[in-house]
Amino acid sequence: MSNGLAFATVTQALALLIANNLRPEIDIAVTVDTRRPPTEPPTEPTINIFLYQVTPNASMRATDLPTRASDGTLLKRPAAAMDLHYLISAYGEESELVGQRLIGSVVRTLHEIPMLPKDVIEEAARRPYLAGSDLAESVQRVRFTPTQMDVDETSKLWGMLYQTPYVLSVCYQGSLVLIEGREQPVPAKPVERPTVRVLPFGAPGAPEPPTLPGEEPERSEEPARAEATAENETAASAQPAKKRPAAAKTAAAKTAAAKTAKAAATKSAASKTTKTAAAKSAASPARTRKATPRRRGGRSEDTES
Repeated sequence: MSNGLAFATVTQALALLIANNLRPEIDIAVTVDTRRPPTEPPTEPTINIFLYQVTPNASMRATDLPTRASDGTLLKRPAAAMDLHYLISAYGEESELVGQRLIGSVVRTLHEIPMLPKDVIEEAARRPYLAGSDLAESVQRVRFTPTQMDVDETSKLWGMLYQTPYVLSVCYQGSLVLIEGREQPVPAKPVERPTVRVLPFGAPGAPEPPTLPGEEPERSEEPARAEATAENETAASAQPAKKRPAAAKTAAAKTAAAKTAKAAATKSAASKTTKTAAAKSAASPARTRKATPRRRGGRSEDTES
């Protein structure tokens, strides 16, 4: 993390990095400026470093959210992740191809040393106008990568520089610079009572063991024991079942014998009832009808004796 002097520190450090690595290809005095390209090209060998654009870093622009609690309390310092875009142009005697030689040295230097060294940043921060810069203590280092621009984009870029003639130049992007806020967050409350629970996999409330894709999850010991107990109970209940057919046959035979005895008793009782009825019928006097001629009104009536 860095403060608001990070952009200027990166620009000054980039100028020092290029100036310190021009030799051995360049054996002439070269001026390295950190300003916009001049409207009148200088005649002396010059390398111009111009920071023409600052954009948010696409991959880190939202990593610091949220920075505040629901009541507005600051939880951590907000940090802005930014990318720096540089236009590096070279001037010199055209007959000796000074500009092309300088651009070649710049490309070689930034390809060989793409990240700003800490000692170069510390040297740049010694400038009076950069006092207080803490870019050297930042863990995130600034890395430079070339930016590919076609003719149309290059024309638009130089057209933005009013009345500035075009010269040979290259574009580089510096990523990334983190600028941190100044407000101090509220310190977190200390831990009053640490609670550590150690549970084996499979215990109630324990997390599930991690499994790789395509593998079946391992069963815990307790379900396995429960399953083994259930299997044992099933086997125990199945063992008497093998002896049941003989007992069932004995019970069925007893039931059949009881039914047969009952039927025989019922038949014997019916036979006795029939014999008793026959004996009573034989013992009673027979009733006969005898015709006695009586004459009452010219009719004869039968009397029963």
